[in-house]
Amino acid sequence: MSNKKKLSRRDALRVMAITGAAGFAGLHAVQANAKGVGAMMPGKGWLKQGARCEGDGTPLQFIPKTAPDPDPLKDELKKYPKCPYCGMGRTMWNHSRHLIHYDDDLVDGTCSIHCLSISLALNLDRGTKAIYAADFGAEGKPKPLVNVDKATYLIGSKLKGTMTKKSKMAFASAEKAKAVQAKEGGKQGKFDDALRESYLSMANDTMMIRKRRAEKRKKMMMMKKKMK
Repeated sequence: MSNKKKLSRRDALRVMAITGAAGFAGLHAVQANAKGVGAMMPGKGWLKQGARCEGDGTPLQFIPKTAPDPDPLKDELKKYPKCPYCGMGRTMWNHSRHLIHYDDDLVDGTCSIHCLSISLALNLDRGTKAIYAADFGAEGKPKPLVNVDKATYLIGSKLKGTMTKKSKMAFASAEKAKAVQAKEGGKQGKFDDALRESYLSMANDTMMIRKRRAEKRKKMMMMKKKMK
């Protein structure tokens, strides 16, 4: 028997989180051209290079900082308007948003299952009371939330993904998921299946997102130079 220790589920998630947060050497050249612009801080906007903000330091900056909330679904989009991991508006991305209610009543409202995956990986010692996802099959906007334990996910369809190339949309009705699947393709699965796919695609998705944001910083720097 090998003496090498097998990674536990917790260790595996931690490795994935570190890989996604640390960045990739292949993007260095693109990012180097955007030095001096700073970075986008969710909820604060673009900050100048070297600026400090409350909560700096890993991993504390990733832990939910909102007050405990025993009733997170009440006025949910008003209380949690932006995704804390990417800064995207959850009302605009209401069709793919997720929300985690941790067992200490702290809440993370995210734009997608991609960012929800990050929250779960960075808050390993917090249990969950409930996890909710937008019901993509519901009429109107914003889409209502459904407990993921009762949801059917359509994974890898032609529907556009949020923060990922491989979409993972939740449906309260398995029949509606089947109807969309007939038109858009993909496969049906449960929350655990969608979460697993999120971690498996985390490296490619993170590289894609970092490249897009590096290009955005580069354009901002060019505009800044033209305005001088």
